[in-house]
Amino acid sequence: MTKIDIISGFLGAGKTTLIKKLLQEGFQKEKLVLIENEFGEIGIDGGFLKDAGVEITEMNSGCICCSLVGDFSTALKEVLEKYAPDRVIIEPSGVGKLSDVIKAVQGIEDAAIELNSFVTVADAGKCKMYMKNFGEFFNNQIEYANTIVLSRTQNMKEDKLEACVQMIREHNENATIITTPWDDISGEKIVEAMEKRDSFTEDLMNEAQVCPTCGHHHDHEHHHDHEDHCAHDHDHHHDHHHDHEDHCDHDHEHHHEHGEHCGCGHDHDHDHHHHHADDVFTSWGIETPHKFTKEEMEGILEKLANTEEYGIILRAKGIVPAADGTWIYYDLVPGEYELRTGDPEITGKICVIGTKLAEDKLKEIFHA
Repeated sequence: MTKIDIISGFLGAGKTTLIKKLLQEGFQKEKLVLIENEFGEIGIDGGFLKDAGVEITEMNSGCICCSLVGDFSTALKEVLEKYAPDRVIIEPSGVGKLSDVIKAVQGIEDAAIELNSFVTVADAGKCKMYMKNFGEFFNNQIEYANTIVLSRTQNMKEDKLEACVQMIREHNENATIITTPWDDISGEKIVEAMEKRDSFTEDLMNEAQVCPTCGHHHDHEHHHDHEDHCAHDHDHHHDHHHDHEDHCDHDHEHHHEHGEHCGCGHDHDHDHHHHHADDVFTSWGIETPHKFTKEEMEGILEKLANTEEYGIILRAKGIVPAADGTWIYYDLVPGEYELRTGDPEITGKICVIGTKLAEDKLKEIFHA
């Protein structure tokens, strides 16, 4: 079965640069074919692609997403038969509609193909202008993408980037939006996002032993383990005893506050904090390019861990860009949280699991 990835984007958005990055860092071990349409654009350097083991089939008489549906079908079948590739990358014209390209691929019969991803590359600094002046084509590329890769974000102010993401969300609520500058993340990480292998919320639900399907909490015990020889710096804040493995060689800051509270961090003058197996939990999460300071995150997590102002929190976890250029990873259970620095992600990710979640307040505190 051959995977088909469509990488679209408006003129000058950076599709060629992204494809080169994916070839070098994401698809190294795969047999690839690139089908590109050079309508109004400079094609990828053929020498570069041949060195990368990629064969080129060029469409030379217009846009594959409109007048060339029939020719495109024939060409793709020939590519599949001749090269038997693991993956075909289709780079349509910058002025084409992504929906038409998807339809063209779906219309191919008798071919062992899997329509794997629909990617749109968008220049973050020009989204507003393109939506206004070229809405029919630009918005179509946004609306039909399952992954949107923003280019040139390294040159943008934070408020402008957040405004761009908000405009995109008005046209596509569900797509993964990559906001991190490309030099800061690997092509492999981008491929994971394209193929939806990055199931952040589902993984957290599983870690918290909450069924992602039914929302039930099947086992209340939680374990906060550290791998041997962990090389990260961690800050721990909690209300109860916390054991560490013998060979953990990072620095820890512990803040113990033993008061009239149980280990879960909640007062016992009400009934709902026991989290019985029949309780139904909900999750709330966002993706965000917003940058946080370490002090701000500590203040947020202190409230989530030790108060019920934002709901009864069973688990919270996230990765957010920091104001100093690093990335903050955090993990929280009732009465306890931990922060550390880690590798850049495709964008900031925040997830909270619990009952009676005050979503409006969570949006406010996390600048959503």
